[in-house]
Amino acid sequence: MPAYEDVFPLQPPVRLPPQDELVAAVRAAPLAAEFLDGQEDVLEAWGEVCRDRLDEGLLLEVVRLFVAREPAVGDPPAELVAFGLVKGANPYEATPVGLWMGRRLIGELTGQEVPVMGSLAERDGAGLLLGLRSYPEADRDEELAGWLARRDAAGAAREIAGVLPAVSPLSRAIGIELLGFQLGDEGRRALDDLVIEPKVGAVIAARLSRDDRQPATEEIGWVLVDMAAALLEFGGEPSEVVESVAAGMETDEQASTITLLALCDHPATEPVLRVFIDYHPDAGVAAAARKALRRLHGLAAARG
Repeated sequence: MPAYEDVFPLQPPVRLPPQDELVAAVRAAPLAAEFLDGQEDVLEAWGEVCRDRLDEGLLLEVVRLFVAREPAVGDPPAELVAFGLVKGANPYEATPVGLWMGRRLIGELTGQEVPVMGSLAERDGAGLLLGLRSYPEADRDEELAGWLARRDAAGAAREIAGVLPAVSPLSRAIGIELLGFQLGDEGRRALDDLVIEPKVGAVIAARLSRDDRQPATEEIGWVLVDMAAALLEFGGEPSEVVESVAAGMETDEQASTITLLALCDHPATEPVLRVFIDYHPDAGVAAAARKALRRLHGLAAARG
């Protein structure tokens, strides 16, 4: 998991035309004939041409248009029009090729693979949950329907439940939601089988407010870190992360709760503690987080 300060907010899925239509759009760009003479892989070649011929400011404008997903006021940069990345006029917006290029640039800059609508149907359960992390609800329903169309309901529920212990915190939260509310009786049965498991079972119970499964003392820290880490993964504000753990407690209670995090072996414990160290408004809680982080490092060293 990347450090919280380096997290680029997850981008919602993009709708792109089929590859042959994208290729045709590239070939129709004003400068295509100059740079694509004799090419087999047109999109890959065009991506390299754009990277080589456009300066950083223009490439960042392509990224900005992708992130905004709405027209920009002003005259379009002539170079972006010539490369087929924006539509001329005022206001201007990204073309499908521009959206394709923006997605590529975000992948290069941040390592984030922005999902393309309809592309998750072939993924396994872990890949589905990873891809769905940034989907708005309506888009999620559409993408999930495509994934379920290739599977029977019981098998789909088992597949998602089977990957919940190993996926990222945000993927786990989405999987719990799908099983609890969108996969019917099969999904709920799969959760019933999984809720008895250590750690992940406690997270399921906490997220679904199940009173029939109380966390063991050693699981409390794991649950708190998992929920906070899901917010970090999404690109949430530090104040949201702090509040997710604080949960209305007084500062002295928060400080004592923070000490539990040092004992948990969740892989995201350190970045969560660093949020408290850097952003908690109470000096006592921040100090408790620093102490917990030192203890976490000490325990890790003792384990070898």
